[in-house]
Amino acid sequence: MNLEYLWQGFAVALTWQNLLIGFVGCFIGTMVGALPAIGPINGIALLLPIAYTMGLPAESTMILLAAIYCGAEYGGRISSILLNVPGDAGAVMTALDGYPMARQGRAGEALALSGLASFVGGILGSIGLALFAPLLSGLAIGFGPAEYFVLMLFAFATLGSMVGGQPAKTLIGCVLGLMLATVGLDATSGAYRFTFNEPELGDGIEFVVLVIGLFSISEALIILEHQGRGMTVIRELGRMTARMSDVVKSIGTTLRSSVLGFVVGVLPGTGASVSSAIAYTTAKRISDTEGTFGKGDVRGLASPEAANNATACGAFVPMLTLGVPGSGTTAVMLGALMLYNIQPGPMLLVERPEIVGGLVASLFVGNLILLALNLPLVQIFARVLTVPNWLLVPGILVLSIVGVYSAHSSVFSIYLMMSIGLVGWLLRKAGFDMAPIILGFVLGRVMEVNLRNALAISGGELSILFSSTICIVLWCMALLVAILPLYLSRRAKRRIAAKNLAIAE
Repeated sequence: MNLEYLWQGFAVALTWQNLLIGFVGCFIGTMVGALPAIGPINGIALLLPIAYTMGLPAESTMILLAAIYCGAEYGGRISSILLNVPGDAGAVMTALDGYPMARQGRAGEALALSGLASFVGGILGSIGLALFAPLLSGLAIGFGPAEYFVLMLFAFATLGSMVGGQPAKTLIGCVLGLMLATVGLDATSGAYRFTFNEPELGDGIEFVVLVIGLFSISEALIILEHQGRGMTVIRELGRMTARMSDVVKSIGTTLRSSVLGFVVGVLPGTGASVSSAIAYTTAKRISDTEGTFGKGDVRGLASPEAANNATACGAFVPMLTLGVPGSGTTAVMLGALMLYNIQPGPMLLVERPEIVGGLVASLFVGNLILLALNLPLVQIFARVLTVPNWLLVPGILVLSIVGVYSAHSSVFSIYLMMSIGLVGWLLRKAGFDMAPIILGFVLGRVMEVNLRNALAISGGELSILFSSTICIVLWCMALLVAILPLYLSRRAKRRIAAKNLAIAE
């Protein structure tokens, strides 16, 4: 395997100018990621014109944008863990176990451990990008609508892990998410569905509006409710480093989620929200033998963080090798290359190896910078929990409103977000989990579009869903994910029973 382009890239990325650009990009990206609803795509879109007008060379611009992208994936976890307000779509799953850890007085540990998981995911994703980009680009070409549909089915198979002790409420939440995903214009028939003659709903409910409403607004209402009852929110910060036992415990989950996140990232149009959801539910399905996921389990925290950072690296594979963006953020970066009259595609590595190599090398350097930047700042980030409620709640509301308005420039979106937040608060009071709603919404929309496209191609024949090797492999994986945890759970119960019997004798 010829890695000459990578060595050439390190020579570009390690110049003092590009190191400085990478550091600035990592810092800005972390801050952008920590702000709810802003996300890497908006941060890159804002800074791209500035970088271009400053006259930076193409490789330096790509290093800056890649650093912002990776930094935002790191930063998204901060508000998820501390405030239960996901900084971006990829950090939604992080809140499920990160926020309970913060409530238990382990905010510093959660931030440190998630930083390490992000680093491992980012480095493994960078290695995968450097080594397997040509091979995996061929795999991405093989994915058509039928393959995407079965992939989403595989993701739904992992949803069984979310059932827990309340299967009816989990199922209702999932169906609610699927119903919300059907709102808006039907791209196939051209009919408007469930818009109630409201033009703003023509494009459907935006993901950012739904996530911010369900998580941050409902959280603000819960804080107010507790305050009104005289209950105090836990403000202990705990230790500022990760426990070695927690690191060891989450190694397997982190490595598995990194690989899973990278492979999902290679597939165009999936993104960090899908990969972190699949990684979290897979980890819960395989590892949650004691029912601790969702209550502050370190594996539930490490899994989505490793996956979404690996996905960020995987998303560069189709962009650099095929000229097809793997996510919304890489779509903007694709536009950045075209600003410099550079055409991404199969010939990019041959014609401009310094750009591809510089970008890949900068991902290695950027992850080291982000680790060095984030771990010492854990104590500063964690002090957000010491902010009094009279300042914290308005802060959450202002950040949420500004984030949604900056993303959609619509007052209706703010009203919709507040309404969703109120419903989310009632659902949480009734004991519903928000994760199945989000998963049903994210996966359902992609699943429906690809199923209808596949059936349109085959003339309505369902055999297209079993017609390729990729489909068959995904069907087998879905069955495996559904069956394997049941087998492991029964085996663990038999071992416990045998152990108790031996003790009794």
